[in-house]
Amino acid sequence: MSAPEPRTPDRAEEAARAPLSKQRLRLWLRMLEATRHIEARLRDELRTEHDSTLPRFDVLAALYRRPAGLRMSELSAMLKVSNGNVTGIVERLAGEGHVERLRVEGDRRAMRVRLTEDGRARFAEMAGWHEARVNELLKDITAEELDPAIELLARIGRDQHDADGRD
Repeated sequence: MSAPEPRTPDRAEEAARAPLSKQRLRLWLRMLEATRHIEARLRDELRTEHDSTLPRFDVLAALYRRPAGLRMSELSAMLKVSNGNVTGIVERLAGEGHVERLRVEGDRRAMRVRLTEDGRARFAEMAGWHEARVNELLKDITAEELDPAIELLARIGRDQHDADGRD
């Protein structure tokens, strides 16, 4: 009679024995993988369904939340991208009639950008599609899992925000 084959530990057992730093690293990699997967799908589908890009969607979203508009510098700061990146997107959106550029009183160099009525309608259509698409991509997360997941990610964001010394 031969000796029984040694049992190989399953993933849960390995994770339980791993140091917290390894488990946290595993969590980070899973979050990154999930984010990249969803973002790639949204990028592809925005292009095919709406003839748009994710950066254009982000600019429209930021301006939709601020009906009076934003200075170009505020817009680039809000989106955490360079002024040059925002300028190119805004120029294309203006050429399509989705945004308008307005002079800032008292500052000849500054421009404020806001959505046109056409831009508001365009974004509202895309935002409805975006919400439905994200809902579909995350359909395997149950109602009971949502609040704890949202709170966990919010806590991670707050912890990092506090560690950086920002309020």
